[in-house]
Amino acid sequence: MYRILLADDEGIMLEALSEIIRREFGEKVEVATARSGRGAIEQAESFHPDIVFMDIQMPGLNGIEAIREIRTTHASCLFYVISAYDKFDYAKEAIALGVEKYLMKPIPRAVVRDTIGEACRKVDEIRARRSDQLKIREKLETVLPVVENGLISTLLLSSNLQDEAYYRQLLDIPQEYACACVICFGTELHNGKLTCSVDGHVRAQEAYPLLRSIIKSSLQAVAGPVMSDRIVLVLPHEEEELRYEERIELIDRVREMLTRMEEKSGLKFRAGIGRCHLLHDARISSQEAAQALEGSISRVVHTDDLTKQGVYEHDYPADQERAVFDRLDRGDAEGTRREADAFFSWMERQDPEDMDSMRLKVLELVLRAESDAFRLGSVNYAYDYRKGYLTTVNALRDAGEIRNWFLDRMSAIAGVIRDVRESESESAVERAKKYMQQHYSQELSLDDVSKEVNISPYYFSKLFKEEVGENFIEYLTRLRIAHAREALRDPALTVREAGASSGYADPNYFSRIFKKQTGMTPREYRERELGSGAQG
Repeated sequence: MYRILLADDEGIMLEALSEIIRREFGEKVEVATARSGRGAIEQAESFHPDIVFMDIQMPGLNGIEAIREIRTTHASCLFYVISAYDKFDYAKEAIALGVEKYLMKPIPRAVVRDTIGEACRKVDEIRARRSDQLKIREKLETVLPVVENGLISTLLLSSNLQDEAYYRQLLDIPQEYACACVICFGTELHNGKLTCSVDGHVRAQEAYPLLRSIIKSSLQAVAGPVMSDRIVLVLPHEEEELRYEERIELIDRVREMLTRMEEKSGLKFRAGIGRCHLLHDARISSQEAAQALEGSISRVVHTDDLTKQGVYEHDYPADQERAVFDRLDRGDAEGTRREADAFFSWMERQDPEDMDSMRLKVLELVLRAESDAFRLGSVNYAYDYRKGYLTTVNALRDAGEIRNWFLDRMSAIAGVIRDVRESESESAVERAKKYMQQHYSQELSLDDVSKEVNISPYYFSKLFKEEVGENFIEYLTRLRIAHAREALRDPALTVREAGASSGYADPNYFSRIFKKQTGMTPREYRERELGSGAQG
């Protein structure tokens, strides 16, 4: 079936063309007509023509304008211009719009027949190309996850640059840099941490095609497979780092994406985002993303929102060693001591007489812990800073002494990390409070202040509430109302001016907020402070 739209302001012309088309092509075609340019546009919206015969001279919108409008929503439609005027300007505009032919009235029956026959063959060709493209796309959609999984595995688990180049070519990734997003899923969320049951893993595997579709519609990302309780994404990027605005936009988009994934799967999700690195170093970004997840309870967190931390790279014994550094990175001195004690017990079980291996391992872990503390700025390095460690550790006579030295050092380092992290958090909040105290009279939002201290709004809001004991709006309102009280005591200022100098340009809004905070309107407060004769 071919849908043909005829547009001409002459009723006789429409009837003649319709009759010829029906006689020559019968049930192969469906014909619709319009008597004006506007009518043709409206008819095209519901009829969806394959072929349009358009008269140039019609009342209101002319044929050229109608073609231009219809073309915006029906790009594959074939247009044929019919006109009683042999005007060069019309012909030139028609050619510019991709019109197939310019036909002069009156149009012989044979020309109508041949033109429509030619148009139908072109429609068949367009449909065939579209069908082939859809088949290719379907095949690509089947193969693409496999190719992307291959690239993720190459980037995270291998260092074969030839394989990387091959996958980059297949996926058309010209960007030199990328950041990783680690999506963690589970069935239960407790204190910001996810746990996943066996059923949850099964549900995640079953829902993966849907989850992948949501990821692809939300981000320009290479999506890896479900691995344990997470999915790793790699997001190619043109530049070496994300600008602040790009980081905040990415966090927002990831939050929206996780919401859609939760609605469709019934699972719960969190995500960590790493910094940009060269694409072949995406493994580093994924480690940063995973570390950001471990170091925060936020639903979506970027590693730059957190204190810089060392990246866990050891994998033996993975479970217990990870627990030690998880506690240490949180600054939990007591928890670090407990987990380190359990780790030492594991060493003793391997060979209780092998003192040298114990000495070497505890020294390795202490040096790694101090490296974490160094990145935080907690300790200073000098060439001879730890020259006594070898002598001290070698002098430890038995497992008990080695254990005590190890636990004391690890818990002390955790305490230093805790202190530095707290001071850094406080300094960020203090900087924010100082900025608010200086700019409260201006338009001021959470986004403005979080940008000033280079922390994402979601994380800043949480941090601010924890440190100050009230949220951003409550603190800002208290600042402004305190200033307003002082300003209202100044008889040289009107009530409007007192409100404006406190950050409230709208006097009605100022009055409502002031009364809510103080129980009095600004005017009542002024009269009480200055006496009943106060003006303004």
